[in-house]
Amino acid sequence: MTTNAVRPPETAHPGRAVSQPPEEMPVSTVNTPRVAELVRELLVAVGEDPQREGLLDTPARVASWWHSFLSPDLSAMATRFTETHASDQLVVVGGLNVWSLCEHHLLPMQLDAHVGYLANGTVLGLSKFGRIAQRYAGRLQVQERFTRQLADEVAAAIGSPDVAVTVHGVHLCMSMRGVRMESARTSTVHAAGRFRTDPLLSQQFLTLTTSGGGTV
Repeated sequence: MTTNAVRPPETAHPGRAVSQPPEEMPVSTVNTPRVAELVRELLVAVGEDPQREGLLDTPARVASWWHSFLSPDLSAMATRFTETHASDQLVVVGGLNVWSLCEHHLLPMQLDAHVGYLANGTVLGLSKFGRIAQRYAGRLQVQERFTRQLADEVAAAIGSPDVAVTVHGVHLCMSMRGVRMESARTSTVHAAGRFRTDPLLSQQFLTLTTSGGGTV
């Protein structure tokens, strides 16, 4: 599956923190006590006794997890740094492994993302890629949307549309239910800017994401 749309990047300045698109940053409104109550009702509905020893604290633990998972860290901001030696250089950051939740079945999916961009006099702080990936994974999600959101966020942070993202996903909604194919993998690709128009650049990126990622 391939997505190829990117919204215009926001204005960015070297060395300055770049604000994240506000429409993509939902604030958690998890009603933790109500979630605990619903989990307790679910246990009863599936034939369990929420009063037995092993389940006494389960509703509270599950509710706490939902609150934590759906509460994104909005404090971290992507920062650009001036780097005169990085001229038209392809940078690939891989191994961005995050967990998300399939919004169709509320089952986990493990996503392994690789992000590539062209550094032209500026570079993006490396730790920010992981934070961006975690922010968009920490919600009810689909892999195709996550791929696009990750690419759009990086494009906004670097102030350029020259961004490509690949994501390989393992979906429990396919591995443990339905067809139950444990080895099934889903791959999505988002290519924008020069990654869409330059076949050599696109191939370099895909080669690096297959071999483990790096900087050339």
